[in-house]
Amino acid sequence: MTTSRPAPSRRTLLRTLAALPASAVVLGELPGLLGAAAAAPAGGSATRYTIVPFLDSDDGTVDVYQSDDATDFRLVRAAAYTPPANRIRDASVFRHTDGYYYLTYTTHTWQDVSTTIGFARSSDRLAWTFLYDYTVPVANLSRAWAPEWFVDADGSVHVIVSCSTTDDEWIFMPYLLKATNTSLTAWSPPVALSGIGGNHIDTFVVRTGSTYHAFTKNETTKYIEYATAARLAGPYTISRTGDWAGWGSYREGPSVIQLDNGAWRIFFDGYGDGTYYYSDSHDGFATWSTPKALPSVSGTARHFTVVKETVSGGPSLAKGVTRSFRSANHPTRYWQEQPSTALLDLPVVTGAATSAEKQASSFTVVAGLADANAFSFRDASGKYLRHYGFRGRFDANDGTTTFAKDATFIARTGAVGGSVRLESYNYPGHYLRHYGYQLRVDVCDGTDLFRQDSSFLPVTAWA
Repeated sequence: MTTSRPAPSRRTLLRTLAALPASAVVLGELPGLLGAAAAAPAGGSATRYTIVPFLDSDDGTVDVYQSDDATDFRLVRAAAYTPPANRIRDASVFRHTDGYYYLTYTTHTWQDVSTTIGFARSSDRLAWTFLYDYTVPVANLSRAWAPEWFVDADGSVHVIVSCSTTDDEWIFMPYLLKATNTSLTAWSPPVALSGIGGNHIDTFVVRTGSTYHAFTKNETTKYIEYATAARLAGPYTISRTGDWAGWGSYREGPSVIQLDNGAWRIFFDGYGDGTYYYSDSHDGFATWSTPKALPSVSGTARHFTVVKETVSGGPSLAKGVTRSFRSANHPTRYWQEQPSTALLDLPVVTGAATSAEKQASSFTVVAGLADANAFSFRDASGKYLRHYGFRGRFDANDGTTTFAKDATFIARTGAVGGSVRLESYNYPGHYLRHYGYQLRVDVCDGTDLFRQDSSFLPVTAWA
Protein backbone atom coordinates (compact mmCIF):
# COMPACT_ATOMS: atom_id res chain seq x y z
CA MET A 1 0.00 0.00 0.00
CA THR A 2 1.29 3.46 -0.87
CA THR A 3 0.54 6.63 1.04
CA SER A 4 0.76 10.21 -0.20
CA ARG A 5 3.19 12.55 1.46
CA PRO A 6 3.14 16.37 1.52
CA ALA A 7 5.36 18.01 -1.05
CA PRO A 8 8.65 19.19 0.43
CA SER A 9 8.89 22.84 1.45
CA ARG A 10 11.31 25.23 -0.18
CA ARG A 11 13.60 24.94 2.82
CA THR A 12 13.63 21.14 2.59
CA LEU A 13 14.35 21.35 -1.12
CA LEU A 14 17.23 23.72 -0.46
CA ARG A 15 18.72 21.41 2.12
CA THR A 16 18.44 18.53 -0.35
CA LEU A 17 20.11 20.60 -3.05
CA ALA A 18 22.92 21.65 -0.75
CA ALA A 19 23.68 18.01 0.01
CA LEU A 20 24.05 17.05 -3.65
CA PRO A 21 27.47 16.79 -5.24
CA ALA A 22 28.56 19.73 -7.40
CA SER A 23 27.41 19.39 -11.17
CA ALA A 24 -11.12 53.16 -16.67
CA VAL A 25 -11.23 52.39 -13.17
CA VAL A 26 -11.87 53.76 -9.67
CA LEU A 27 -9.18 52.84 -7.22
CA GLY A 28 -10.34 50.67 -4.34
CA GLU A 29 -8.46 49.44 -1.30
CA LEU A 30 -4.68 49.38 -1.56
CA PRO A 31 -2.74 46.32 -0.39
CA GLY A 32 -2.35 46.32 3.35
CA LEU A 33 -4.45 49.40 4.09
CA LEU A 34 -8.02 49.34 5.36
CA GLY A 35 -9.87 52.18 3.64
CA ALA A 36 -13.50 53.19 4.06
CA ALA A 37 -15.94 50.86 5.79
CA ALA A 38 -16.65 47.87 3.59
CA ALA A 39 -20.00 47.80 1.79
CA ALA A 40 -21.58 46.20 -1.22
CA PRO A 41 -20.96 48.13 -4.46
CA ALA A 42 -23.44 50.94 -5.06
CA GLY A 43 -25.73 50.96 -8.07
CA GLY A 44 -23.90 51.38 -11.35
CA SER A 45 -20.68 49.94 -9.96
CA ALA A 46 -19.17 46.55 -9.25
CA THR A 47 -16.39 45.02 -7.20
CA ARG A 48 -13.42 43.55 -9.05
CA TYR A 49 -10.69 41.37 -7.59
CA THR A 50 -7.57 40.68 -9.69
CA ILE A 51 -4.88 38.05 -9.17
CA VAL A 52 -1.70 37.49 -11.21
CA PRO A 53 -0.47 33.99 -10.32
CA PHE A 54 2.32 32.00 -11.86
CA LEU A 55 1.41 28.53 -13.04
CA ASP A 56 1.94 25.32 -11.13
CA SER A 57 3.35 23.94 -14.38
CA ASP A 58 5.40 26.99 -15.42
CA ASP A 59 7.17 29.65 -13.33
CA GLY A 60 8.25 31.57 -16.41
CA THR A 61 5.00 33.45 -16.96
CA VAL A 62 1.88 34.69 -15.16
CA ASP A 63 -1.82 34.67 -16.02
CA VAL A 64 -4.41 37.27 -15.05
CA TYR A 65 -7.71 36.26 -13.44
CA GLN A 66 -10.53 38.43 -12.16
CA SER A 67 -13.59 37.91 -9.98
CA ASP A 68 -16.49 39.98 -8.66
CA ASP A 69 -16.80 38.01 -5.42
CA ALA A 70 -13.24 36.86 -4.54
CA THR A 71 -14.35 33.25 -5.06
CA ASP A 72 -15.19 32.64 -8.71
CA PHE A 73 -12.03 33.74 -10.57
CA ARG A 74 -12.05 33.59 -14.36
CA LEU A 75 -9.11 33.78 -16.74
CA VAL A 76 -8.92 37.09 -18.61
CA ARG A 77 -5.39 36.86 -20.05
CA ALA A 78 -3.17 33.79 -20.33
CA ALA A 79 0.60 34.30 -20.35
CA ALA A 80 0.04 38.00 -19.67
CA TYR A 81 3.64 38.70 -18.73
CA THR A 82 6.88 36.85 -19.32
CA PRO A 83 9.99 38.66 -18.04
CA PRO A 84 12.81 39.16 -20.55
CA ALA A 85 15.12 36.99 -18.42
CA ASN A 86 14.93 34.73 -15.40
CA ARG A 87 11.63 33.56 -13.88
CA ILE A 88 8.53 35.06 -12.28
CA ARG A 89 7.21 33.62 -9.02
CA ASP A 90 5.19 34.93 -6.06
CA ALA A 91 3.90 37.99 -7.92
CA SER A 92 2.31 40.76 -5.83
CA VAL A 93 0.11 43.38 -7.52
CA PHE A 94 -1.28 46.79 -6.60
CA ARG A 95 -2.55 49.92 -8.32
CA HIS A 96 -0.51 53.05 -7.71
CA THR A 97 -1.71 56.65 -7.54
CA ASP A 98 -0.34 57.22 -11.05
CA GLY A 99 -3.07 54.91 -12.38
CA TYR A 100 -0.72 52.05 -13.29
CA TYR A 101 -0.70 48.55 -11.87
CA TYR A 102 2.64 47.30 -10.59
CA LEU A 103 4.02 43.82 -10.10
CA THR A 104 6.91 42.82 -7.90
CA TYR A 105 8.08 39.22 -7.93
CA THR A 106 10.72 36.60 -7.22
CA THR A 107 13.14 36.42 -10.16
CA HIS A 108 14.63 32.93 -9.82
CA THR A 109 13.57 29.39 -9.01
CA TRP A 110 14.16 27.94 -5.55
CA GLN A 111 17.31 26.17 -6.74
CA ASP A 112 19.21 29.34 -7.66
CA VAL A 113 20.84 32.17 -5.79
CA SER A 114 18.38 35.05 -6.16
CA THR A 115 19.54 38.47 -4.99
CA THR A 116 17.05 40.51 -7.04
CA ILE A 117 13.32 41.16 -7.13
CA GLY A 118 11.60 42.14 -10.38
CA PHE A 119 9.24 44.97 -11.25
CA ALA A 120 6.76 45.37 -14.11
CA ARG A 121 3.97 47.83 -14.94
CA SER A 122 0.62 47.79 -16.74
CA SER A 123 -2.08 50.33 -17.60
CA ASP A 124 -4.85 47.71 -17.85
CA ARG A 125 -3.72 44.68 -15.75
CA LEU A 126 -3.49 42.63 -18.98
CA ALA A 127 -0.43 43.84 -20.93
CA TRP A 128 2.70 44.24 -18.80
CA THR A 129 6.02 45.98 -19.42
CA PHE A 130 9.23 44.98 -17.68
CA LEU A 131 10.71 47.80 -15.61
CA TYR A 132 13.83 46.53 -13.85
CA ASP A 133 15.37 43.95 -11.54
CA TYR A 134 16.39 45.41 -8.20
CA THR A 135 19.28 43.98 -6.19
CA VAL A 136 18.18 43.95 -2.55
CA PRO A 137 21.07 45.47 -0.54
CA VAL A 138 21.20 42.98 2.33
CA ALA A 139 24.75 42.03 3.32
CA ASN A 140 25.76 38.54 2.17
CA LEU A 141 22.35 38.06 0.55
CA SER A 142 21.66 34.59 -0.81
CA ARG A 143 17.97 34.73 -1.73
CA ALA A 144 15.30 37.45 -1.89
CA TRP A 145 11.87 35.86 -2.21
CA ALA A 146 8.15 36.62 -2.15
CA PRO A 147 8.09 40.44 -2.22
CA GLU A 148 4.74 41.89 -1.10
CA TRP A 149 3.40 45.40 -1.64
CA PHE A 150 2.20 47.37 1.37
CA VAL A 151 0.72 50.88 1.21
CA ASP A 152 0.51 52.66 4.55
CA ALA A 153 -2.06 55.18 5.78
CA ASP A 154 0.13 58.11 4.73
CA GLY A 155 0.31 56.78 1.14
CA SER A 156 3.90 55.59 1.45
CA VAL A 157 4.65 52.52 -0.67
CA HIS A 158 6.64 49.61 0.74
CA VAL A 159 7.78 46.14 -0.25
CA ILE A 160 8.16 43.40 2.36
CA VAL A 161 10.62 40.80 1.09
CA SER A 162 11.85 37.53 2.61
CA CYS A 163 15.65 37.30 2.59
CA SER A 164 18.27 34.72 3.53
CA THR A 165 22.02 35.14 3.75
CA THR A 166 24.94 33.00 2.64
CA ASP A 167 25.71 31.75 6.13
CA ASP A 168 22.36 29.89 6.13
CA GLU A 169 20.63 30.17 2.79
CA TRP A 170 17.40 28.51 3.91
CA ILE A 171 16.71 30.64 7.01
CA PHE A 172 14.57 33.58 5.87
CA MET A 173 13.37 36.70 7.64
CA PRO A 174 11.26 39.65 6.45
CA TYR A 175 12.79 42.97 5.45
CA LEU A 176 11.03 46.26 4.73
CA LEU A 177 11.87 48.48 1.75
CA LYS A 178 10.28 51.93 1.36
CA ALA A 179 9.95 53.69 -1.99
CA THR A 180 11.75 57.03 -1.95
CA ASN A 181 10.21 58.34 -5.18
CA THR A 182 6.79 58.16 -6.78
CA SER A 183 8.08 56.23 -9.80
CA LEU A 184 9.03 53.32 -7.50
CA THR A 185 12.59 53.14 -8.81
CA ALA A 186 14.47 54.08 -5.62
CA TRP A 187 14.27 52.37 -2.26
CA SER A 188 15.39 52.98 1.29
CA PRO A 189 17.92 50.61 2.89
CA PRO A 190 16.22 47.38 3.99
CA VAL A 191 15.13 47.11 7.62
CA ALA A 192 14.34 43.78 9.27
CA LEU A 193 10.81 43.55 10.68
CA SER A 194 11.46 43.43 14.43
CA GLY A 195 9.86 40.63 16.43
CA ILE A 196 9.12 38.19 13.63
CA GLY A 197 12.66 36.89 13.48
CA GLY A 198 14.40 34.28 11.38
CA ASN A 199 12.91 31.18 9.83
CA HIS A 200 9.78 33.05 8.70
CA ILE A 201 8.87 33.56 5.06
CA ASP A 202 6.02 34.98 2.96
CA THR A 203 5.12 37.74 5.42
CA PHE A 204 1.93 39.61 4.49
CA VAL A 205 0.77 42.67 6.45
CA VAL A 206 -2.56 44.49 6.65
CA ARG A 207 -3.42 47.49 8.80
CA THR A 208 -6.68 48.16 10.64
CA GLY A 209 -6.86 51.40 12.58
CA SER A 210 -3.47 51.82 14.23
CA THR A 211 -2.60 48.11 14.34
CA TYR A 212 -0.48 46.19 11.83
CA HIS A 213 -1.40 42.52 11.43
CA ALA A 214 1.22 40.17 10.00
CA PHE A 215 0.56 36.69 8.60
CA THR A 216 3.82 34.79 8.15
CA LYS A 217 4.85 31.20 7.54
CA ASN A 218 7.02 29.47 10.11
CA GLU A 219 9.36 27.33 8.00
CA THR A 220 9.98 24.84 10.79
CA THR A 221 6.36 24.03 11.68
CA LYS A 222 4.93 24.80 8.17
CA TYR A 223 2.06 26.76 9.80
CA ILE A 224 1.01 30.32 9.03
CA GLU A 225 1.42 32.39 12.21
CA TYR A 226 -0.16 35.68 13.27
CA ALA A 227 1.51 38.73 14.81
CA THR A 228 0.60 42.35 15.59
CA ALA A 229 2.49 45.60 16.02
CA ALA A 230 1.88 49.31 16.54
CA ARG A 231 4.42 50.22 13.83
CA LEU A 232 4.99 48.74 10.39
CA ALA A 233 8.62 47.91 11.16
CA GLY A 234 7.63 46.40 14.50
CA PRO A 235 8.31 45.18 17.08
CA TYR A 236 5.74 42.47 16.30
CA THR A 237 4.35 40.06 18.87
CA ILE A 238 3.56 36.61 17.49
CA SER A 239 0.42 35.54 19.36
CA ARG A 240 -0.96 32.67 17.27
CA THR A 241 1.15 29.65 16.38
CA GLY A 242 0.64 26.04 15.34
CA ASP A 243 -2.71 25.21 13.77
CA TRP A 244 -4.39 28.14 15.55
CA ALA A 245 -6.79 28.93 12.66
CA GLY A 246 -7.52 25.38 11.52
CA TRP A 247 -5.80 25.87 8.16
CA GLY A 248 -3.47 22.91 8.53
CA SER A 249 0.25 22.65 7.83
CA TYR A 250 2.30 22.94 4.64
CA ARG A 251 0.64 26.28 3.86
CA GLU A 252 2.41 29.36 2.49
CA GLY A 253 1.95 32.57 0.54
CA PRO A 254 -0.83 34.17 2.64
CA SER A 255 -2.72 37.08 1.09
CA VAL A 256 -5.46 38.92 3.00
CA ILE A 257 -8.24 41.14 1.60
CA GLN A 258 -11.44 42.65 3.00
CA LEU A 259 -14.69 41.54 1.38
CA ASP A 260 -17.75 43.65 0.59
CA ASN A 261 -19.54 42.59 3.79
CA GLY A 262 -16.60 43.62 6.00
CA ALA A 263 -15.29 40.10 6.58
CA TRP A 264 -11.63 39.32 5.91
CA ARG A 265 -10.52 36.60 3.53
CA ILE A 266 -7.14 34.91 3.50
CA PHE A 267 -5.87 33.01 0.47
CA PHE A 268 -2.95 30.62 0.81
CA ASP A 269 -1.06 28.08 -1.24
CA GLY A 270 -1.50 24.54 0.09
CA TYR A 271 1.67 23.30 -1.57
CA GLY A 272 1.60 20.09 0.48
CA ASP A 273 -1.56 18.84 -1.24
CA GLY A 274 -1.56 20.89 -4.46
CA THR A 275 -4.64 22.89 -3.45
CA TYR A 276 -5.20 26.65 -3.23
CA TYR A 277 -7.38 27.62 -0.26
CA TYR A 278 -9.40 30.48 1.13
CA SER A 279 -10.83 31.07 4.61
CA ASP A 280 -12.90 33.92 6.12
CA SER A 281 -12.90 35.77 9.43
CA HIS A 282 -15.90 37.76 10.66
CA ASP A 283 -14.46 38.75 14.04
CA GLY A 284 -11.26 40.64 13.33
CA PHE A 285 -8.91 37.68 12.71
CA ALA A 286 -9.79 35.81 15.92
CA THR A 287 -11.48 32.82 14.27
CA TRP A 288 -11.62 31.57 10.70
CA SER A 289 -13.94 29.43 8.63
CA THR A 290 -12.99 25.94 7.51
CA PRO A 291 -10.69 26.40 4.51
CA LYS A 292 -12.16 25.61 1.10
CA ALA A 293 -10.45 24.94 -2.20
CA LEU A 294 -10.62 28.00 -4.44
CA PRO A 295 -12.65 26.92 -7.49
CA SER A 296 -11.31 27.28 -11.05
CA VAL A 297 -7.71 28.11 -10.12
CA SER A 298 -6.89 25.57 -7.40
CA GLY A 299 -4.27 23.18 -8.73
CA THR A 300 -3.35 25.61 -11.51
CA ALA A 301 -2.36 28.87 -9.85
CA ARG A 302 0.48 29.37 -7.39
CA HIS A 303 1.33 32.07 -4.83
CA PHE A 304 -0.50 35.32 -5.60
CA THR A 305 -1.85 38.46 -3.95
CA VAL A 306 -5.13 40.22 -4.65
CA VAL A 307 -6.01 43.77 -5.65
CA LYS A 308 -9.59 44.89 -4.97
CA GLU A 309 -11.23 47.75 -6.84
CA THR A 310 -14.62 49.32 -7.42
CA VAL A 311 -15.28 49.69 -11.14
CA SER A 312 -18.09 51.08 -13.25
CA GLY A 313 -20.86 48.82 -14.50
CA GLY A 314 -22.40 46.05 -12.47
CA PRO A 315 -25.88 44.54 -12.58
CA SER A 316 -28.99 46.68 -12.75
CA LEU A 317 -31.67 45.95 -10.16
CA ALA A 318 -34.05 48.79 -9.28
CA LYS A 319 -35.24 49.11 -5.67
CA GLY A 320 -38.83 49.82 -4.71
CA VAL A 321 -40.10 47.92 -7.73
CA THR A 322 -42.08 44.67 -7.74
CA ARG A 323 -40.57 42.04 -10.04
CA SER A 324 -40.78 38.40 -10.95
CA PHE A 325 -37.53 36.45 -11.30
CA ARG A 326 -37.10 34.07 -14.21
CA SER A 327 -34.46 31.38 -14.35
CA ALA A 328 -31.74 32.18 -16.89
CA ASN A 329 -31.41 28.57 -18.04
CA HIS A 330 -35.03 27.41 -17.55
CA PRO A 331 -36.97 30.34 -19.05
CA THR A 332 -40.45 29.03 -18.19
CA ARG A 333 -39.63 28.74 -14.49
CA TYR A 334 -39.89 31.53 -11.91
CA TRP A 335 -39.33 32.12 -8.23
CA GLN A 336 -42.48 31.20 -6.33
CA GLU A 337 -43.21 31.15 -2.61
CA GLN A 338 -45.02 27.96 -1.63
CA PRO A 339 -48.13 28.73 0.47
CA SER A 340 -47.88 25.78 2.84
CA THR A 341 -44.19 26.02 3.68
CA ALA A 342 -43.10 29.58 2.72
CA LEU A 343 -40.18 27.92 0.89
CA LEU A 344 -38.96 29.37 -2.40
CA ASP A 345 -39.22 27.02 -5.39
CA LEU A 346 -38.86 27.36 -9.17
CA PRO A 347 -42.01 25.99 -10.82
CA VAL A 348 -43.29 26.67 -14.34
CA VAL A 349 -45.47 29.80 -14.33
CA THR A 350 -47.59 30.85 -17.32
CA GLY A 351 -50.34 33.29 -18.08
CA ALA A 352 -52.82 30.54 -17.18
CA ALA A 353 -51.64 30.49 -13.56
CA THR A 354 -54.11 31.45 -10.85
CA SER A 355 -54.07 34.90 -9.27
CA ALA A 356 -52.67 33.36 -6.08
CA GLU A 357 -49.83 31.68 -7.99
CA LYS A 358 -48.99 34.91 -9.79
CA GLN A 359 -48.97 36.82 -6.50
CA ALA A 360 -46.69 34.19 -4.99
CA SER A 361 -44.33 34.73 -7.93
CA SER A 362 -44.03 38.51 -7.47
CA PHE A 363 -41.63 40.22 -5.05
CA THR A 364 -40.68 43.77 -4.13
CA VAL A 365 -36.98 44.62 -4.37
CA VAL A 366 -35.86 46.77 -1.42
CA ALA A 367 -32.61 48.00 0.11
CA GLY A 368 -30.71 45.27 1.91
CA LEU A 369 -31.61 44.98 5.59
CA ALA A 370 -27.92 44.61 6.52
CA ASP A 371 -26.44 46.88 3.81
CA ALA A 372 -28.44 49.49 1.91
CA ASN A 373 -26.25 49.01 -1.18
CA ALA A 374 -27.28 45.36 -1.29
CA PHE A 375 -30.79 43.92 -1.72
CA SER A 376 -33.61 42.24 0.14
CA PHE A 377 -36.81 40.76 -1.33
CA ARG A 378 -40.25 41.11 0.24
CA ASP A 379 -43.42 39.20 -0.52
CA ALA A 380 -46.95 40.67 -0.62
CA SER A 381 -47.47 39.95 3.09
CA GLY A 382 -44.30 41.79 4.13
CA LYS A 383 -42.16 38.74 4.81
CA TYR A 384 -38.56 38.65 3.58
CA LEU A 385 -36.62 36.09 1.59
CA ARG A 386 -33.85 34.71 3.76
CA HIS A 387 -31.76 31.55 3.92
CA TYR A 388 -32.35 29.14 6.76
CA GLY A 389 -30.48 25.85 6.73
CA PHE A 390 -29.24 27.13 3.34
CA ARG A 391 -32.79 26.91 1.97
CA GLY A 392 -34.57 29.98 0.60
CA ARG A 393 -37.75 30.81 2.48
CA PHE A 394 -39.89 33.78 3.59
CA ASP A 395 -40.12 34.84 7.23
CA ALA A 396 -41.23 37.89 9.17
CA ASN A 397 -38.37 40.20 10.11
CA ASP A 398 -37.58 39.57 13.78
CA GLY A 399 -35.30 42.61 14.00
CA THR A 400 -32.12 40.68 14.76
CA THR A 401 -28.77 41.20 13.12
CA THR A 402 -28.74 37.56 12.09
CA PHE A 403 -32.05 37.88 10.27
CA ALA A 404 -30.91 41.08 8.52
CA LYS A 405 -27.79 39.33 7.21
CA ASP A 406 -29.68 36.17 6.25
CA ALA A 407 -32.11 38.30 4.24
CA THR A 408 -29.50 40.43 2.45
CA PHE A 409 -27.94 39.58 -0.92
CA ILE A 410 -25.25 41.28 -2.99
CA ALA A 411 -26.06 41.54 -6.70
CA ARG A 412 -23.38 40.22 -9.04
CA THR A 413 -23.48 40.10 -12.84
CA GLY A 414 -25.32 37.03 -14.11
CA ALA A 415 -24.39 34.49 -16.77
CA VAL A 416 -26.66 35.98 -19.48
CA GLY A 417 -27.42 39.56 -20.44
CA GLY A 418 -29.66 41.37 -17.98
CA SER A 419 -29.46 38.64 -15.35
CA VAL A 420 -28.21 38.88 -11.79
CA ARG A 421 -26.60 36.48 -9.37
CA LEU A 422 -27.42 36.99 -5.70
CA GLU A 423 -24.57 36.32 -3.28
CA SER A 424 -25.39 35.68 0.36
CA TYR A 425 -24.29 38.64 2.48
CA ASN A 426 -23.13 36.58 5.44
CA TYR A 427 -21.84 33.58 3.48
CA PRO A 428 -19.50 35.11 0.89
CA GLY A 429 -19.12 32.97 -2.23
CA HIS A 430 -22.52 31.32 -1.65
CA TYR A 431 -25.30 32.09 -4.12
CA LEU A 432 -29.01 31.66 -4.37
CA ARG A 433 -29.36 28.93 -6.99
CA HIS A 434 -31.90 26.35 -8.10
CA TYR A 435 -31.26 22.68 -7.48
CA GLY A 436 -34.04 20.22 -8.16
CA TYR A 437 -36.17 23.31 -8.84
CA GLN A 438 -35.77 24.41 -5.24
CA LEU A 439 -33.99 27.66 -4.31
CA ARG A 440 -31.11 27.27 -1.89
CA VAL A 441 -27.84 28.99 -1.02
CA ASP A 442 -24.81 26.98 -2.20
CA VAL A 443 -21.10 27.71 -2.46
CA CYS A 444 -19.92 28.52 -5.96
CA ASP A 445 -18.01 25.69 -7.61
CA GLY A 446 -16.63 27.77 -10.50
CA THR A 447 -18.53 25.92 -13.24
CA ASP A 448 -20.61 27.45 -16.01
CA LEU A 449 -23.55 25.29 -14.92
CA PHE A 450 -23.47 26.79 -11.43
CA ARG A 451 -23.30 30.31 -12.86
CA GLN A 452 -26.35 29.58 -15.00
CA ASP A 453 -28.26 27.90 -12.16
CA SER A 454 -27.62 30.98 -10.00
CA SER A 455 -28.60 33.56 -12.66
CA PHE A 456 -32.06 35.11 -12.73
CA LEU A 457 -33.67 37.79 -14.88
CA PRO A 458 -35.78 40.44 -13.11
CA VAL A 459 -38.85 40.82 -15.35
CA THR A 460 -42.28 42.44 -15.21
CA ALA A 461 -44.13 41.11 -12.19
CA TRP A 462 -46.87 38.54 -12.69
CA ALA A 463 -48.96 40.48 -10.18
